[in-house]
Amino acid sequence: MRKVWRTLGRSRIFDGLLAVLVLASETVAALTLPPEFYGSPTGPSHRVTAVAIATAGAVLLLLRRRRPVAVALATLVLGTLCALLGLGEPLTLPCTIGLYSVGRYAAGKTAWSVSAVAVLVSGPLYQLFLEPLPYSAVPIALPLVFTGMGQFFRLRGELRERRQQQAADDAVRAERRRIARELHDVVAHHITTINVLVGAGRTTMASDPERAQEALVTAERMGREAMAEMRQLLHVLRVEDDGEPEDHSGATAAALPALVAQARLAGLPAELEVTGRAVPLPSAVDHAVYRVVQESLTNTRKHAHGARVSVRLAYLPGSVEVEVLDDGLGGKDGVQQDGGGFGLGGMAERVALCGGQLQTGPRPEGGFRVRARIPVPQVRDPAPADPAPVKENR
Repeated sequence: MRKVWRTLGRSRIFDGLLAVLVLASETVAALTLPPEFYGSPTGPSHRVTAVAIATAGAVLLLLRRRRPVAVALATLVLGTLCALLGLGEPLTLPCTIGLYSVGRYAAGKTAWSVSAVAVLVSGPLYQLFLEPLPYSAVPIALPLVFTGMGQFFRLRGELRERRQQQAADDAVRAERRRIARELHDVVAHHITTINVLVGAGRTTMASDPERAQEALVTAERMGREAMAEMRQLLHVLRVEDDGEPEDHSGATAAALPALVAQARLAGLPAELEVTGRAVPLPSAVDHAVYRVVQESLTNTRKHAHGARVSVRLAYLPGSVEVEVLDDGLGGKDGVQQDGGGFGLGGMAERVALCGGQLQTGPRPEGGFRVRARIPVPQVRDPAPADPAPVKENR
């Protein structure tokens, strides 16, 4: 049932069903209502005209999201034509939906301007061709009501998006604080130990050279470990010193087949598809692609038991795109339900600091989608190897 509602909630399908319902209701009204309803004698030709106008209005509703202003004005013209021909009121069902849509999908000033035009047009029509005041006082104000309803839902959606963006920003800030604490612990621990060892070596250099040498060797090893741990933490922050590439220890796009194979061995049905000609990626981009896939597979294992996963890596002109899709239900809005809950925030931080964009969210047909597109500047000409797309099936 949930998948059915998600399918019906897709914009094109919903608008198509809405247009069909509007056309059906308007057609039934035009063919069955008595002539007295229209305020004038209505013959077969008038009913055909009413059906034609209703059909035009229903078809226009298919464009109400992309062209809300044009749809609102066009349906208002059709409603005006209905009133002038004595076929009904100017605020027809397509017209009311058009006014709601202009409030829902157009800017505030534009929406209220269109609503004002509807009031100026429908008011005289109600006065001249339909009922006089005070009956027409309420219908004249209806364009403002419908547009106001659209504006209400528009503002509510914007507030919800802001809350989600704020939650993502909070997760990123929390991730940065966590990394800062880890970096502080690494530096403090290793530097303190190195200072003690170097001091011991200096004081024993003359009396016990072997012990001094051992202390200095240990300090050197501790220094290397500290550098390795700090580099691993700084990878998350996408910091590259002087533009030099960093060693990511195999966490690259080339390692994705092994990562997906490892996920399959762990019981997660997964497949990998690589399209386009593989090109050398900057170190930070290469690592970000790997981490996005790795984190997405981890989230699927945790929150979408029994789901199937498809991973797509596409080399595009001037960019690289990675997409991970699953068909499970998962947690609400894809946010982790256990642990720190910074998975999506960490991915967003990695991708953003590479200059890319990350899109995450439930899929209309069910499941969850993670898609990242990262620009690839100054890409060198790739080697002539691997000319065909690679697809690794389950």
